[in-house]
Amino acid sequence: MTSLRDAAEEFLAQHHIAVAGVSRDEKQPANLIYRRLRDTGHDVYAVNPNAEEVEGDACYAHVTDVPVALDGIVVVTAPDVADRVVAEAHAAGVPRVWLHRGLGAGSSSQTAVDFCTEHGMAVIPGGCPNMFGDTCDPGHACMRVLLQLSRKIPREV
Repeated sequence: MTSLRDAAEEFLAQHHIAVAGVSRDEKQPANLIYRRLRDTGHDVYAVNPNAEEVEGDACYAHVTDVPVALDGIVVVTAPDVADRVVAEAHAAGVPRVWLHRGLGAGSSSQTAVDFCTEHGMAVIPGGCPNMFGDTCDPGHACMRVLLQLSRKIPREV
């Protein structure tokens, strides 16, 4: 087992990261994750089948449409959609998956976690990239502590 912090640091050390679930509504959690990753120097790619552009950048309908080899993907969708996104990520050769979970139910599903594990993909089954590293802010740091204490996100992955 690896600590959530170590897994997060390894994930965030990657350069080419997609965010599935980015919206045309800039106030959505996926968009904040997208902006923070972009602002901290990552090459970030938006994935949403219902948008051609988000945050002023091109948006791809499917993970397999992203024109570069991805190092990881953050999934910020409903759990049933996450299952499909994880399968697409595998088809695209994405080695790392982060299934987002903040205060709500999040994107994680046991089916998605099991799929990642069975296919050799590193998976973080909860939490938010904005709770760690350069993308972190005080509010997300507090949220991380509360969610770990309430066992809504793992301490180890």
